[in-house]
Amino acid sequence: MRSQMRSQTGDLFDDVMDAQGGRETLAEGAVILRGYARDQAQGFLVAVDAITDAAPFRHLVTPGGFRMSVAMTNCGPLGWVSDRNGYRYSPVDPESGLRWPPMPEAFRQLASLAAAEAGFPAFTPDACLINRYQPGTKLSLHQDRDETDLAAPIVSISLGLPAVFVFGGLTRSAPTTRTRLNHGDVVVWGGPARLAYHGVQTIKAGHFPETDHQRINLTFRKAGSSCA
Repeated sequence: MRSQMRSQTGDLFDDVMDAQGGRETLAEGAVILRGYARDQAQGFLVAVDAITDAAPFRHLVTPGGFRMSVAMTNCGPLGWVSDRNGYRYSPVDPESGLRWPPMPEAFRQLASLAAAEAGFPAFTPDACLINRYQPGTKLSLHQDRDETDLAAPIVSISLGLPAVFVFGGLTRSAPTTRTRLNHGDVVVWGGPARLAYHGVQTIKAGHFPETDHQRINLTFRKAGSSCA
C-alpha cells in the first residue's frame, strides 16, 4: 500500500489536495471534486480485491423481481441489500451469513475529507456500497433514501472506466444534468440535494489499465446507528 494507508489524517489530506483537479458544482449541496481520489486509487482497488474475496460481487434482485445489471457488494458495519422483501441495510451478508468485511480506514478517511471539502464536516460513514459496472450496464434514476440519517451526505468515488453521471432534482421528472466522471473523481451531495434523483448512463466498452473492462464505484453513506 502507498500513502493512502498512512494513519495520519494530515498526511492523507496533503496527498489528496495534491491530486485534486478542480471543483464543479452540480447543484446547491452537490459538487464534483475532480481527481480527489486519484492518488489513493490503486490502493483502493487492492482493498476492493480483498473485500470481494470475502464478500464476492453479486447481482441483487429488486422487490419487483428484476435482476440488477450492476454487480455489488459492501464493506463496513452495514451493507445495502435488496430482494423481494425490499431495500434495506443489514450488518450481515445474506449470502454468507457473516458480517460484511471491515471498511478500510483509508476509505473512511478519504470519504470524510471529501465530505468536509464539500461543506459537510464530521461525516463518518458506516456503509460502503461497492458497485461493479461492465460495458452495457447502467443505473436508472433513483434516490438514496433507505438511510436513517438523511442529514449526512453521500460520497461517491469513481475508479476505472469513465461514466456519464446523471443528476436531477427532488422528483423523477425534474431536469437533469449529465457529467462525465473519470478515474479518481469524487461526487458529494447532501443538504438540499440529499434526496436528488441520480443515475449512471450505460457504460461504454473500453479498457482501463487498473480495472480492465470495468468501472468500480464506492458509495459511502451514514446508514443508521444500529449495527447489531
